[in-house]
Amino acid sequence: MNARPDFAATTRPISYRSSGRTGGGVTRLVSPGDLGQLIKPFVFVDLFELASSRHKMGMHPHSGIATVTVILDGALAYRETTGSHGVLPAGGIEWMRAGSGVWHEGGPAAGGAVTGFQLWLALPPEDENGPAQSIYLAPEQVQSEGPARVVIGRHGAATSAIAPRASINYLHITLRDGETWRYQPPAGHDVAWVAVGRGALDTAATTLEREVAVFEQGNGELVFTARGKTEFVLGSAPRHPHDLVTGYYSVHTSQAALEQGEQEIARIGARLRAEGLL
Repeated sequence: MNARPDFAATTRPISYRSSGRTGGGVTRLVSPGDLGQLIKPFVFVDLFELASSRHKMGMHPHSGIATVTVILDGALAYRETTGSHGVLPAGGIEWMRAGSGVWHEGGPAAGGAVTGFQLWLALPPEDENGPAQSIYLAPEQVQSEGPARVVIGRHGAATSAIAPRASINYLHITLRDGETWRYQPPAGHDVAWVAVGRGALDTAATTLEREVAVFEQGNGELVFTARGKTEFVLGSAPRHPHDLVTGYYSVHTSQAALEQGEQEIARIGARLRAEGLL
């Protein structure tokens, strides 16, 4: 048997790593005001571990972004002003393109807990105030290439039913103890990062546990080796070429676009209050 190396090698060193800030069952690993500036279009990453339905995130708005949720354990109950509602089980994927404005809520399904990652993607000008879109994929609808499930984009022969305008790969990977996995980003994907949800992951002469790591810009292969059963997400994409102009729950490419989005979510909010839903 070959001995496991102390660290997996990679041609792309880690430029930043962070364990984020934890509170109320949520660890915020990336925000638009910090690492999101380095890895945009990936501008927000949460690792959430919500113990019961009492920890539901109540109705709140978004504009200018898409939210992407990967369920690791348990089940997520959700409801949106797009009309979508239901329960997303472990292995399920949520894509909600807020565009010009959406309100939604979510949390553990009744009687259970839920663990997963939520990502925000900055949208290009063509989509940031466009129509809202929701796609919910059951576990069996998510294609895999080896240990990698393709949440967004393409990896090997596997493709996702979620196809944003920009070239983006977002993968969910599970490795056994000692297993090594290699990822060659597509041409032009100079942004790459990884976030570990459980277990420990060796890469670039570093061991990561429940944290996010950003790789130096480039196109070199990334190599990962698990210590124990390890579960993580990885994103790669060309760098988003626009500024991040932020509101409280919104990210846009300009102040004018932000104001347009905020007007729409205010309009939807007024309707919800009139209907007694806020």
